[in-house]
Amino acid sequence: MRERPEQQNGTGSSNGVERIAAAFAQTGKRAALMPYLMGGYPTLADSIRIGEACVGAGADIIELGMPYSDPLADGPVIHAAGTEALKAGANVAGVLEVARALAGSVPVVLMCYANMVYAPGAEAFVERLEKTGVSGLIVPDLPLGEGPEVARACGEQGLALVPLVAPTTTPERLAAIGASARGFMYTVSVVGTTGERAELGERFVQVVQRAKASTAAPVALGFGISTPEHARQAARAGADGVIVGTRLVRAAGEASDPAGAVGAVVGELAAGLAPPI
Repeated sequence: MRERPEQQNGTGSSNGVERIAAAFAQTGKRAALMPYLMGGYPTLADSIRIGEACVGAGADIIELGMPYSDPLADGPVIHAAGTEALKAGANVAGVLEVARALAGSVPVVLMCYANMVYAPGAEAFVERLEKTGVSGLIVPDLPLGEGPEVARACGEQGLALVPLVAPTTTPERLAAIGASARGFMYTVSVVGTTGERAELGERFVQVVQRAKASTAAPVALGFGISTPEHARQAARAGADGVIVGTRLVRAAGEASDPAGAVGAVVGELAAGLAPPI
């Protein structure tokens, strides 16, 4: 992978929040493309190859999942992948080495659960992420206003603590989350867990417009997006970024060449986000 100087982290001049902002600003597509991959699935080495394939196929940011035994926000495909990764020996140290291998090329945003942050202490955990080159952190079971030490630690290290909002988030809470969002606002397109869905386009406009009215941060749409047409619909609805997870994790698990299979799907999604001629 070729390192992008403007996106160096840890030992470079840009912190994580700045790297993420640059990725959205410089995407060259109608919306930034953010593939999700499960750290350690099928193996840690495969995770690196899959991430490299995503970058080569047009990924702007990588969301890297940390396998966890009780992933409340994950649908069955990602949950199963995390279980397999844990059985294969994936742990925090191993997944952070995946992040380190990819972070020289694109911003890496780690998705993990609160227990994993608090076990070593928020300050120590976030400092470790920064030294690894991670640009941002998503903690889906850490609601706004809880865990101020995590937000403080991220701010001190220049990492984006990325919030999630859902269609059911109240207007008052949405405004509060939007005001504090850093990096981007992860906007859930549907009620429920991650997973592929057939029809989404009609919901996108309302969900995206509602989110964008509440924040100055980029709005990235996720949950259920799995096809180039979904990606196009999200961009047409005004999303600044498109997050795709289950489709890619499924491709990694079904193919004899996981990196090749995932890279091919990411290439199709990137083509779906190409600006109109």
